[in-house]
Amino acid sequence: MKKKIIENIKVLFYALLIALFIRSFFFQPFYIPSSSMEPNLLVGDRIFVSKYSFGFSKHSFPFSPNIFKGRILGSYPKRGDIIVFKTPQDNRTDFIKRLIGLPGDKIQITNGDLYINEKKVLREKKINQQIINCGDQQIEVNFYEEALQNEIKYIAVYRKNGTMMNTNKFIVPENNLFFMGDNRDCSNDSRSLVSVGYVKFENLVGKARWIFFSNDKKKGSFFQVWKWHESIRFERFFNKIK
Repeated sequence: MKKKIIENIKVLFYALLIALFIRSFFFQPFYIPSSSMEPNLLVGDRIFVSKYSFGFSKHSFPFSPNIFKGRILGSYPKRGDIIVFKTPQDNRTDFIKRLIGLPGDKIQITNGDLYINEKKVLREKKINQQIINCGDQQIEVNFYEEALQNEIKYIAVYRKNGTMMNTNKFIVPENNLFFMGDNRDCSNDSRSLVSVGYVKFENLVGKARWIFFSNDKKKGSFFQVWKWHESIRFERFFNKIK
């Protein structure tokens, strides 16, 4: 009996080691808790993030142990990537946003248009006056397809009334990055230098890759099996994130 218990403990220990290895070096699941990335990521989406995409830092590991500085095997992301990072304020909280500015870039919103290095980001209106979530509220927005200079395209939404029409010019410091949410008027991101601001390259956790599960808690808990036909978004399963 004692030998069997010891064997079971060994199996459990090795299983935990393997899980920790995969989580730290390959893929980690994350939950989307806010509407800042709508319509591309919804509250209740569960996603896989690749940890190897930009190399490894202390934030690649659970609890961000202070075992080394900088990144090992580091490579810079591309504008338009959706990335999980640790916020500069506490180096612990996970945020997910779209990368807009690389080191040295000049970012500014003028008359509602996004400029990168004084060149306007081209955009095409797709849908007028749709309702989208903003926390516990719903707001009217216009849908645009934006095209970055590296030809990456994505959907971003701007509030119909009261959008952030003008900002100061942000100049991204060396070894830092500038992020924005796709739900532009419902996102706490690099435009707020007090709460988020510029994000160090070291703070990147990984690149968002796939949605593997999605549940709308407003329509029912996962444990309410009788509501699965309403609450679980089966159509989002295994969707590639872009």
